[in-house]
Amino acid sequence: MKLYLIIASFLIVQFSNAQEAYNTSTPKVWSLDECIAYAIENNITVKDALLNTNIAEVNYDRAKSSRLPNLFGNASQNFSNGNSIDPITSDFVSDQIYSSNVGINSSMTLFQGNQINNDIKQRELLLEQSSFIEEIAKNNIVVSILETYLQSLYSKESISIAENNLVASEKEVLRAKARLDAGEIALNDYTEAQSQAATNKYNVIAAKNNYQQNIIALKQLLELPPTQEMEVETIDENMDLINLELDKMLIYNNALGYLPEMKVSSLNIAVNEKELDIAKGAYLPTLSLIGSMGTGYTSINDNTFSDQFNVNFNQKIGLSLNVPIFNRNQTKAAVSTATLNIEKAEIQKQNSEKEIYRKVETAYQNALSTQEQVIAAEASKAAAEQSFNLAQKKYELGALSTTDLVISQNTYTNAQQNYLQAKYLNILYHQLLQFYQGNDIKL
Repeated sequence: MKLYLIIASFLIVQFSNAQEAYNTSTPKVWSLDECIAYAIENNITVKDALLNTNIAEVNYDRAKSSRLPNLFGNASQNFSNGNSIDPITSDFVSDQIYSSNVGINSSMTLFQGNQINNDIKQRELLLEQSSFIEEIAKNNIVVSILETYLQSLYSKESISIAENNLVASEKEVLRAKARLDAGEIALNDYTEAQSQAATNKYNVIAAKNNYQQNIIALKQLLELPPTQEMEVETIDENMDLINLELDKMLIYNNALGYLPEMKVSSLNIAVNEKELDIAKGAYLPTLSLIGSMGTGYTSINDNTFSDQFNVNFNQKIGLSLNVPIFNRNQTKAAVSTATLNIEKAEIQKQNSEKEIYRKVETAYQNALSTQEQVIAAEASKAAAEQSFNLAQKKYELGALSTTDLVISQNTYTNAQQNYLQAKYLNILYHQLLQFYQGNDIKL
């Protein structure tokens, strides 16, 4: 009994240690490259696009197989009573007849207005288009990961700013309390310091919540389970300003050649042109090669089952020509629809060009703007920091009111936030310009 108690105690201790180690485990720190690589492999939107490519490949293989002949087997067992025609001998009889028939038949299309060849080519174009649509899905995930990752970094740094402000305001509360006890300030100055500390504590909580919300969004893009913890890797805070030297139209032309949206639009025109060729093919006749083999047995024949199967064995081969004369204007409507779809595809291509230009123009202008904002925000932050430091010293000496100190601290906080926002927006738009040209995203 004592041995059992010792073993049970040992297992409980080991389980408790393991549970404690699990609860205190450090979350995995993800770099941007790791996030992008993992999302491309696991994101369900990308997987869905890959499945569509696989389906297009199956349809392409099926279209190529339409050139092959088909082959069907058939068998039947029949009973008839009374006046009927023997299904084997074709004699008119008035009797009970048991009959069996087996056979195979095949047909192969020799010509169908070149529709088969055009359908195969169209399916090939659709397969190629699906691969580029898959690339679009991957690109969209990369951009989403980049935006969410930088937003997470921004909110993570905002936590540090909020925590530093909270520490400073808590010290100010202690100073205000000492000055209040010494009769140097009024009660409302002390309560204002307390209010600022409470506000800063609220800001810390809000900043942490904002960071967690961004982490949740990032985890969903990565398709990570809710129980898995993660952190984002901090980039160099002293990174140099990004210089934008490329010409806007050069970036735009590079984007037209790189981004798969343009290839999808061009292929969409080609697909609809093939659809027009397929529709026109319905005006032409269809020529098919047909053949069959079969045999049978009938009960009114005195020969044995095997003898009849041997004697009744027959083979047929022939050609079938189907000439369209009038099909209620269905072919005419299909040709008109295909022609209109070509025009729509050309308009969609123009829209794709406009959308790419809008993306490049927006990223370019924002990159220029945020680059100037970084310089201005950094200078403003330095000035606000110096002003706040002086305000703290004056407050310690009793030469500044609590209200003025709070105003100075809030000004410094806003300057820090403005700098963070400008810095990460500048990084985002520069990376987008690089990405639109096919360059790697690097932080």
